[in-house]
Amino acid sequence: MSTDDRELLQRFLNSLFRDTSRVTRLDVLLRAQTYDLPEILLDIVNNLPPTPYTRHKLADQLNSAIIGHGLTRRFGTVE
Repeated sequence: MSTDDRELLQRFLNSLFRDTSRVTRLDVLLRAQTYDLPEILLDIVNNLPPTPYTRHKLADQLNSAIIGHGLTRRFGTVE
């Protein structure tokens, strides 16, 4: 279990919604690249459906993918 990975993922999500209540998939992709996320998380982000996201919707989508890939021990879930 890596606290650093969990914190990085939460900081990534926080940064996306710092100044807005909705983001696009492109916003998420670009920010993921600047945050130097682990490869598995980049794969998850690259496979997000092309839709606008609220924080809640994106957190649900990421959490579902993290759980589906069996990565909760490493990344936990995001809020």
